[in-house]
Amino acid sequence: MLLTEYRLDLVTHALRLVLPLEHPADSTLRYFFQQERIGSNERALVAETMFGVLRHLLFLEHACTMNNPAGESSAGATPRRVVLAYWTKFSGYNLREITPLLKRDEADWLKQVKGINIAELPLAIQAELPQWVIDHLRVGSALDATPNDKITSDKTISDETILELGHSMQQPAALDIRVNTHLANRDEVLQLMLAEGMNAQATPYSPIGIRLKDKPSLTRHPLFLSGKIEVQDEGSQLLGFLLSPKRNDMVVDFCAGSGGKTLMLGAMMNSQGRIYAWDTSEKRLANLKPRLKRSGLSNLHPQLIAHENDTKVKRLAGKIDRVLIDSPCSGLGTLRRNPDIKFRQSPQSVIELTHKQTAILAAASKLLKVGGRLVYATCSFLPQENQAIVENFLAQHPDFILRPAGEILAQQKIPLKADNYLQLSPQMHNTDGFFAAVLERQKP
Repeated sequence: MLLTEYRLDLVTHALRLVLPLEHPADSTLRYFFQQERIGSNERALVAETMFGVLRHLLFLEHACTMNNPAGESSAGATPRRVVLAYWTKFSGYNLREITPLLKRDEADWLKQVKGINIAELPLAIQAELPQWVIDHLRVGSALDATPNDKITSDKTISDETILELGHSMQQPAALDIRVNTHLANRDEVLQLMLAEGMNAQATPYSPIGIRLKDKPSLTRHPLFLSGKIEVQDEGSQLLGFLLSPKRNDMVVDFCAGSGGKTLMLGAMMNSQGRIYAWDTSEKRLANLKPRLKRSGLSNLHPQLIAHENDTKVKRLAGKIDRVLIDSPCSGLGTLRRNPDIKFRQSPQSVIELTHKQTAILAAASKLLKVGGRLVYATCSFLPQENQAIVENFLAQHPDFILRPAGEILAQQKIPLKADNYLQLSPQMHNTDGFFAAVLERQKP
């Protein structure tokens, strides 16, 4: 795309709105597009540059301040310079294309940016992960741990593994969809997509998933409008197979959000039994209503709860067969899609989240019958939000046992190796970074 002063000004203005990172980048970008009536080419350039900048922001800040004697990012890392550095280093533009837009001294500086060897920079910049995230990972992680490793042990994740994780999180995610098996089967949907010329293939692990390489817009596609498909990452789909509800079960999706996993569970149960979709956000549950209508399912019951100890929760204590907890978390496992999250979370926010995760797991566990199953999951790769929460729960609840996730996946004929826990990551599985543990209630 031809770079012009107008397009540079547009991208710079958008970045100026996003970079305070007070709100999610995608919502800020939506606001920008509502305010600025621009063409599709400009919209594409703004969006691609924006998310590219957020994926490489630590490098770009370094590049913008490397010749600043004071080392102050406020002096060098202006939105304009960040955009120019991104286009030069990562977007494939050559200096000849950018030169007409440059002010005095910017050409010499961009030549230096082009020549920086990223492999010689500190690990945080190479991995594009804040130092506090690296410090949290180094206490030990399921990313390279064996089943018996405790996160409190001396085992540490290697810098090489952290770097691989960081590099994988810098790549845009593919578009995964889930076939609604209540209305269609995967082969049927896949053949329709291939006939339309879509670059589609079956997901390697989920037997009901399809991956679309080119990320087409699907919101007006007949398959979407008829409820036969839903957008859902393959990793998220695997959580349903770990829970594996039976047709006439009583099921609770404890943190249902807008209901993607709830709808999958309903289809797995062939619209039989009963599923409660609980959430503390009325807005999120409202987003479930049109999806539920399209799905053709009649066994879902969305309910607003005030907190994890709501009377609706207490009323069903000991009556539920399956509980799914997609727990509130840092969201760091979704950095391919939401690269700004790593700058909007902090060590303090993770501590606050672990308190919430602990409380939710304790409350939700009371719902289960003896022999019932609970899946605790996050979209995070931090051990503090994952193994630590589960291990602390098991230490305080001797009537629960940990079922090896790999064993259950094998029973479901899913060709994915896992040990006690399921830990998915982009570099290993080409999914978002999901964690899951399967707990079952035994006789006291």
